[in-house]
Amino acid sequence: MAAFDLEEQEQISQIKGWWESYGSVVTVVAVVAALASVGWQGWNWYKGKQGAEASALYAVVQQAAGEHNAQKAREAAGTIIEKYSGTPYADLAALLSAKVQSEAGDLKNARVPLAWAAEKANDPALRSLARLRLATVLLDEKAYDEALAQLQAPADADLAARFADLKGDILVAQGKPAEARAAYQAAVDALSAAVKQEASALREIAQAKLDAVGGAQ
Repeated sequence: MAAFDLEEQEQISQIKGWWESYGSVVTVVAVVAALASVGWQGWNWYKGKQGAEASALYAVVQQAAGEHNAQKAREAAGTIIEKYSGTPYADLAALLSAKVQSEAGDLKNARVPLAWAAEKANDPALRSLARLRLATVLLDEKAYDEALAQLQAPADADLAARFADLKGDILVAQGKPAEARAAYQAAVDALSAAVKQEASALREIAQAKLDAVGGAQ
């Protein structure tokens, strides 16, 4: 028994010595780890709260869209963009509100959320879609150079044909048939390999536009 007591005392002495050397470091690490855990949980709670509040506001935008209430949609979307811009709902609200404003004939207020989404949307694909829709609004306003500027940035691959087709429309409006032909040809080429019915329909439209400006030269 005495031998065991001596071994235990030796182990205890070793532990005490180790703790005296490294105990403060272990304490700091433990505190940092605990704070990090609390911080992570707090961040997740905050993100969840943000998402829930943004979701509720997006439901308001959807309801307003169904009611064709442009002001209600604009105000709710504006709140989401202002307070919850880091959530996916901000992207969706911007696009939906712009659609409602455009349908109401209010192109000025349609431009605002589209301009935000074109630059700051969280989803790259939605940024491309916002640029496409913003260019369409600018075309309707005869702001041709601004519209073309929105189509210069690389588009999402799935939207490349629509970018090229809209670019052709703008160039036609500017009286530039040769450049419009090149744009329409790019749209036709991009859609040639597509098998979806929608893509086929878009290709026929683009081809008709190409033929209207003189076909391939």
